[in-house]
Amino acid sequence: MLFKRSLRINFLLKLIVAMATLVLITSFSLFIYIRYNSNYQLEEHIKKQATFLLNAYPNLEDELKQRDTILKNTLDLNAKIASAPFMNYRPSFFRVIKDNKKFLIQGFFPYKFRSQSYLILTKDITKNIKFENRLYKAIIFLNAASLIVIIFYAFFLSKMLIKPIKYFSNKIAKMNESKLAQLSLSTVPEEFKPLGNSINQLIGKIESFLLYKKELFIGAAHELKTPLAVIKTKSQVTLLKRDKNIDTLSKALRLNIKSIDNLNMIVESILAFGRAEGAQFEEAKEIDIIEFIKELSDEFEIIAIKEEKFIINKLKPYSLKVKIKKTLLRHILQNIIQNAIKFSPRGSKIEIKSFVCKDNLVIRVKDSGEGIPDNLDLFAPFKRTINSSGTGLGLFLAKSAADSMGGTISIKNRNKHAGTVATLILPFSST
Repeated sequence: MLFKRSLRINFLLKLIVAMATLVLITSFSLFIYIRYNSNYQLEEHIKKQATFLLNAYPNLEDELKQRDTILKNTLDLNAKIASAPFMNYRPSFFRVIKDNKKFLIQGFFPYKFRSQSYLILTKDITKNIKFENRLYKAIIFLNAASLIVIIFYAFFLSKMLIKPIKYFSNKIAKMNESKLAQLSLSTVPEEFKPLGNSINQLIGKIESFLLYKKELFIGAAHELKTPLAVIKTKSQVTLLKRDKNIDTLSKALRLNIKSIDNLNMIVESILAFGRAEGAQFEEAKEIDIIEFIKELSDEFEIIAIKEEKFIINKLKPYSLKVKIKKTLLRHILQNIIQNAIKFSPRGSKIEIKSFVCKDNLVIRVKDSGEGIPDNLDLFAPFKRTINSSGTGLGLFLAKSAADSMGGTISIKNRNKHAGTVATLILPFSST
């Protein structure tokens, strides 16, 4: 406690020293600026009077002797002609001197170079100096008062700003995976509601992610349980049969091998999920995304031709360089193109199309298959259509990859034709 108090005192002392230094520097700078302008105006006034005297009176020395009092009262200046060897033939010169308690400004103007005589004009600036000193004190006071007001205002403002931040911090700190809840924004100031909405969106994404994870593990356990039960049941039935001939044993082994293959397929899908999760941390690299789609399309065209199906590319623009995670993009496109080839009938066409819409790159894959059933969430783990022979993790992994890239993926039935259209939208901000 004492340590914390000493830290606060040290911080306060440093703040006071910094404030005092800042006040002195700003006040002195302003004072120097005011004095410079004041002296400049005085010097310009004296220069004008000197020019007037030198031009109006050719024999200025005699005129000053005769009209010294008149000129002093008229010009408010003391004028005299005197030699000034220290000037060393300089054209004009000003200096401020102190005579007892008075401050005087003197201007030296060449009169006769041979005798080194100068017209010397002297003006009393004691009042000016006193006014400037009073002004300097007033500036220091005003600057100090202003800084104190600013510091108090900043203190109360920071306290007001920290309050909602502490509210968000405490709420988030108390959350755990089992009790995720949206933050209440009714008591939050309007300026912090966008931040609260962003935090709530993040909480919603975390909830969805945890829900998908939960569904994945439950689905994986269920999917693994079925082939294991088949293997166990078939083995038990075979052992109970009295006529254990070679055909019976061979049939049981073949069924067990088929179930094991199903198990391997599920395990491979789960491993693919792990690899896809790891690919989210891949460093984004700059590629020509249109050229990348063309190359991927060419790879699948060989598979499609073997099945008497045809891939048509309608890619726009001609070229588009973006920074993107290639592994994730390849995984998404592979999945939707493979599905399009798989579910399209022989002799049909698969169309791969891309175009720019506002700040998004849109990639669409159309097929001519049977379409998808209504009210079926294809992106949930282990969800698949009746005709599908996969594990149901492909589209789930594709959606996870799209989400991590800031994009969206959707699959819908075509309006006027048989088949589906898969759409991937990638915002340029994410690429």
